[in-house]
Amino acid sequence: MSTHQVLEHVDQYLQIGREYDCSDVHLATGYPPAWRRFGTLSPIWEDHDPLTPEQAEKLARSFLSETEWARLEKRGDIDFAYSSPSGRYRASVIKQRLGYDMVFRIINSKIRSIEDIGLPLEHILPLTRYQNGLVLITGSVGSGKSTTLAALVDFINRDREDHILTLEDPIEYVFESKGCHVNQREVHTHTESFAKALRGALREDPDVIMVGEMRDLETIQLALTAAETGHLVLGTLHTGNAPRTLDRVLDVFPTDQRDQIRIMVSESLRGILSQQLVPRADGSGRVMALELLVNTPAVSNCIREGKTYMLPGVMQTGKNVGMITMDESLRKLYVDGLITREELLYRSDDKAEMKVFLQS
Repeated sequence: MSTHQVLEHVDQYLQIGREYDCSDVHLATGYPPAWRRFGTLSPIWEDHDPLTPEQAEKLARSFLSETEWARLEKRGDIDFAYSSPSGRYRASVIKQRLGYDMVFRIINSKIRSIEDIGLPLEHILPLTRYQNGLVLITGSVGSGKSTTLAALVDFINRDREDHILTLEDPIEYVFESKGCHVNQREVHTHTESFAKALRGALREDPDVIMVGEMRDLETIQLALTAAETGHLVLGTLHTGNAPRTLDRVLDVFPTDQRDQIRIMVSESLRGILSQQLVPRADGSGRVMALELLVNTPAVSNCIREGKTYMLPGVMQTGKNVGMITMDESLRKLYVDGLITREELLYRSDDKAEMKVFLQS
């Protein structure tokens, strides 16, 4: 017999998640209430019974408006930004075989600065000061892309006197206009899709456009066009490192357009930041491993000629502009005693070379 009652409202679970420094709270049919802390998913209470379909439905109804409930019933899943007394969350609710599942990503209301996150300031700042071009932030789900993106936008907001337009799904961090005038638009609430919002954006005279996610051909195409026509575009992709990011961007285009797109990308790309959050060796949280590619003439040449496989070599010779590969970043964290040998091997791209390094 479980000693825990199911709480009345999702807000109570979210409050607990915040107090214990979690990144996500999971309320799913057939599973006890759970949280993700420092990258690991586990039940909040060890002896809690799994949620029944009725309990999960009751919790879902406790925070969904009638419109959202209707959309969930019709589509089977919804994503939106949810605000409760304890703060803002990215909420996702789906219907599955057993019942309803809810996942909440906890959004920190305080935007962390570039320094707070530990990004190399001297090499990141030049990327934010361009008048045009494309800066990509990449990594898997939960690798801190939104946090980094918010830090860059916040810096630009204080550093420049321009018009910033953000297109997000959903809006996570709320920016107050500082030096810049900031407009935030939420996909599904203020506009139908990223592509539609981007098309509209070009008529709104922005200087900087932040695209929450570049997931399809149309969005990527419009982002490239915007970057070419005098806008600084910041976007995110779910890719693991710089060469894979470029391949992903090029692969969405039809074969006959690729040569032309390669030239466009080689000219408009400013830099790619790829990141992952690695559990610390002492179990006290996670530390960021960061790969940075800066578009130099050598990099531009590799992209134009379709030789993205040569980029890691080029990056190793670009230390003076701050370039570092993911493997170098992981190796440094390991040498500094911040991550374990297992994590280093598990996360590295060139495992054979990493084994040689560990034996030396």
